[in-house]
Amino acid sequence: MKILAIGDTHIPDRASGIPGELLGIINSGKWDAVVFTGDLTGSEVLNWVKSLSQNVYVVKGNMDYLPLPKTAVFDAGLFKAGVHHGDRVYPRGNIRQLSEIAVRLGARILFSGHTHSPFIEIDRERGVLHLNPGSLTGVWGGGDASLMPSLMIVELKDSLIEATIIELKGGEPARFSRCIVFKEGSFNYC
Repeated sequence: MKILAIGDTHIPDRASGIPGELLGIINSGKWDAVVFTGDLTGSEVLNWVKSLSQNVYVVKGNMDYLPLPKTAVFDAGLFKAGVHHGDRVYPRGNIRQLSEIAVRLGARILFSGHTHSPFIEIDRERGVLHLNPGSLTGVWGGGDASLMPSLMIVELKDSLIEATIIELKGGEPARFSRCIVFKEGSFNYC
């Protein structure tokens, strides 16, 4: 299963469009599922996201006024995955609080946004894998936003997960991958 995770575009209020280098990566992929972690802010972006896959999971961010759900849950291979923007979590990206959301959703994997900085984290205590694609447009946000456009590609094959963050650094896509294995009831880095 191949999942595209994107979020925090803030189009048209903070950005005018998606950087061409990342748009090329998105348009060249075949996605079994697309996750959008909130803060589209424009219906044009929502329509575009819905065109990327037959399986699209979009949640409402704190800046969205579109009629979207606050959370989504779906089957991602062997795992139940949840999607939540991550607002009302303080400080932004707090793993403990995000894990509480995942547990409430019954999810072992949680996709979140709101930080505008990508991350891949494991909460071993609660058995949750956290995936945040950052901001697709690299716009500012409250907190420690990276200000670099980014997305995430997640590939699942049985109990093996490869999560790849792609960030635009100096106008060129830079990749950072983490291999995660689910063994004996818990996630660990390979």
